[in-house]
Amino acid sequence: MDTRALGQQGLTVSAQGLGCMGMSAFYGAFDDAESTATLERALELGVTFWDTADAYGPFTNERLLSGLLARHRDEVVVATKFGNEIAPDGTRTGKVNGRPDYVRSSVEGSLQRLGVDAIDLYYQHRVDPDTPVEETFGALGELVQQGKVRFLGISEASPDSIRRAHATAPLSAVQTEWSLFTRDVEDDGVLATVRELGIGFVPYSPLGRGFLSGKIRSFEDLDPDDFRRSSPRFQGENFTKNLELLDRVVQLAHDKGVTPSQLALAWVQAQGRDVVPIPGTRRIANLQENVAALDVVLSPQDLAAIEQVAPRGAAAGERYAPAGMATVNR
Repeated sequence: MDTRALGQQGLTVSAQGLGCMGMSAFYGAFDDAESTATLERALELGVTFWDTADAYGPFTNERLLSGLLARHRDEVVVATKFGNEIAPDGTRTGKVNGRPDYVRSSVEGSLQRLGVDAIDLYYQHRVDPDTPVEETFGALGELVQQGKVRFLGISEASPDSIRRAHATAPLSAVQTEWSLFTRDVEDDGVLATVRELGIGFVPYSPLGRGFLSGKIRSFEDLDPDDFRRSSPRFQGENFTKNLELLDRVVQLAHDKGVTPSQLALAWVQAQGRDVVPIPGTRRIANLQENVAALDVVLSPQDLAAIEQVAPRGAAAGERYAPAGMATVNR
């Protein structure tokens, strides 16, 4: 497995990571035994950059990873997140909390659930509009000095918030959704800002929340409790238009002799060595398909063809429902 550097503080990770959210939440039914087998296979393949968060479950995804971390701690770079406020009883409050006292209590909880002495990469999951980012990252910088956190990141932040956070405590990574289906970061200044500052970029949902796999063809393909049912992109006329976009991507993949997922991942990976996507899956077959995308080489002609069929802004509908959109890019 090739490795890539994230930021300038010394963080090195596998060239492709693994998003673990769906193993415990949001995408319908899941099975811990299946997820554990997938994590074990990820280790065998060299996919050792694992992404979780306290909000996934809540709490249960971090605990799921702890079993493997107990046996393979030196092999894994584990990233987790805080900020989507969770009450002591484990319920989501719907608020974002970046206050220093909440930062400190959150890191202690994650350390305990993961069963580790230090978190390799700790992200602010969403920016708290009521707490200056300097206060949040002042507390995070102290956690780095204390050895409880090794490297820092921020997720779904605006260029201004990224600059202010980085000036307070150096960032190694910014995480934001980026795929052929979601190309906002190319236009809103986020990608330009991280590259100006020398921060690594970690795209989540590089397969457009599974849409670019080509396996979701109707709204009914989603489980009743799958949160994508609330996503505007998976509803009504938007879904119909997005299927048309998907069909064009599928044809390009067929012509290239790869799967749609592999083409979509190869496109993200081709955007620069400062980019490390974290496709999520709980199934070994999907993991192996995703890893094979690292061997797909896209020529300038391939990239031009992809740009023609899936240009910026091609997807119909917002990527979150209004409440979710209110928490991004701030």
